[in-house]
Amino acid sequence: MYIDGHIHLENGPLTVEYAMTFVEAAITAGMDEIQILDHTHRFIEFAPMYERLKKASSFQKEWFDKKQLQPLSDYFALIKEMKHKDLPLRVKWGLEVCFDPMYKGFLGKLLHQYPYDFLIGSIHSIDGLLYDMPFSKEILWDVRDVDEIYHRYYEIMEEMIASDLFTQIGHPDQLKLFHHEPTYDLTSTYERIAQLAKQHDIAMENNTGIHYRYHHEDMGTNVQFLTILKQAGVRIITASDAHRSEDVGRDIKKITMLGEK
Repeated sequence: MYIDGHIHLENGPLTVEYAMTFVEAAITAGMDEIQILDHTHRFIEFAPMYERLKKASSFQKEWFDKKQLQPLSDYFALIKEMKHKDLPLRVKWGLEVCFDPMYKGFLGKLLHQYPYDFLIGSIHSIDGLLYDMPFSKEILWDVRDVDEIYHRYYEIMEEMIASDLFTQIGHPDQLKLFHHEPTYDLTSTYERIAQLAKQHDIAMENNTGIHYRYHHEDMGTNVQFLTILKQAGVRIITASDAHRSEDVGRDIKKITMLGEK
């Protein structure tokens, strides 16, 4: 069974016509199930959660202030309309939530207001500083120790998993995207994350976006981490992180077949 568990509507309108371009692309790519979502930074209701980022850096303020925010009700209306369609594959609907421990209570109240099919928790910032943007080198990677960044990233991940707010964790080793590597062994960290994920029955992504979007040599989650997760009995969900319809299902069959060997 081929699943693309992470597909964004971010670059287009919240309309049936636009959403169907992703569904049609998934059919063409031979997917059996897809999960469509958008980032929380698209929606007005989550805006207070990004105040910390805006205050931390002028780069981040400029990045966020360019966004045309919409109410969640627009998204809910789209989901309702799409769920009435008879489609030849299974389509689930949810959100990718930019997790910040400071806003855990805020998220808990907001996320329970709608019965999403899934909720992805992802880390995109370290204590208010984005690590995956062109300007991240200047505000984070050249300022803080790489080992310190890795330690903090996985501390946040443990808190995110233990929060029980989410059904899956997005791109769990994406810190590697610019080839910054820690000097210490991550084995015990991976084992701790794996046990926690199993305990809280949360799926971990094997996300191909790191490969085709950031040109990293890993096809998805690194082999060591993925092996430890599987040995612990953690559910793995394949994901493309597509932001364009042409990337739906990208490399999903490859990593699925690799995982079956």
